[in-house]
Amino acid sequence: MGVRAVKQERAVRTRAALIRAAAEVFAESGFAGATVTQIAERAGLTLGAMYFHFRSKEMLAREIVATQPDLVVPPLESEGLQHAIDLTLTWAYQLRDNPVLLAGARLVMDQELFLERSENSHQQWTKVLMEDFEVARNRRELRAGVDEEGLARLIVNACTGAQMHARLESDHLDLPARVEEIWRFLLPAVAVPSAAKRVELGAARGRTQ
Repeated sequence: MGVRAVKQERAVRTRAALIRAAAEVFAESGFAGATVTQIAERAGLTLGAMYFHFRSKEMLAREIVATQPDLVVPPLESEGLQHAIDLTLTWAYQLRDNPVLLAGARLVMDQELFLERSENSHQQWTKVLMEDFEVARNRRELRAGVDEEGLARLIVNACTGAQMHARLESDHLDLPARVEEIWRFLLPAVAVPSAAKRVELGAARGRTQ
């Protein structure tokens, strides 16, 4: 392995360490309570090393929020309505142990401090779910008149609220059950009967281990 390749590999590891450290600090202290010194110390790096990769904690927070959907990969293949369900359940299960997802959840209320409104996580997740609901429409899984964008916003808002209450009441342990409850009440209203009967809920749709 050449010198350049070694340096690149080291840079990748350093960047990953900083993101994880920042996620842990943001999850514990929120955006306002976190400092660059805390983040650098948690990563075991100097401030100089941190600033080489990220010029501010705002940049770190933006990186954490922007990468949230990439981290949520359902354990089973699916399409349309089932994939939307699997995505939310996987998020609910993984958030309990993944520091980057936990940080994203904690940063929800502080996004105006480091993101433009058009870039916030609500918009981001709405676009992700809209793609699933557009597929669901083409597969004739949705009832006539269901607005895909409105449904995506509703799911994002409901999951955000479920996350906040689960954090306060169970330290996120019951978040998957709360997300399942959302779908159990919502499916009869938005899905055609055959699709509502066909989709599956439960730990197998979201638990990756």
